[in-house]
Amino acid sequence: MEEIKKSGRYQRIFKQLEALLMKTEDPVARMATACAVLHHKMTYYFWTGFYLLKDDKLIVGPYQGPVACLELEKNKGVCWATIRSEMPLIVKNVHDFPGHIACDSRSKSEITVPLFNQIGKIEGVFDVDSDQLNSFSNADRDELQRIMELIYR
Repeated sequence: MEEIKKSGRYQRIFKQLEALLMKTEDPVARMATACAVLHHKMTYYFWTGFYLLKDDKLIVGPYQGPVACLELEKNKGVCWATIRSEMPLIVKNVHDFPGHIACDSRSKSEITVPLFNQIGKIEGVFDVDSDQLNSFSNADRDELQRIMELIYR
């Protein structure tokens, strides 16, 4: 998808989510709604969801798509790399990423975005897989960061 078209779609999704998510203060309900909207509006999303930090473990949270890994091996894979760096990560080809965790062999590219609470503490990651190579760009990164700010607003 072209960057301008992609950015425009994300901006429309942001407005929709901003209105929807303000109907509850519950972060899990907000995560579930964000997953559903993004998964069904972005055609190249294959798996869309959250991994949440619980007792120093990354445990699957709300998601859309095929069955997920329930817990991610500590300090391995794309999600843990994002937890450690507290920065978004775009992986053009997951098979080239050292220690990649393959919850579904059809995944080919991935983006992860850290999820922070109101006081700036990392709570987990938002993770999106695509079944196509090189699906994610800076537009995805920038817009998803904005959307993640709505979860704990």
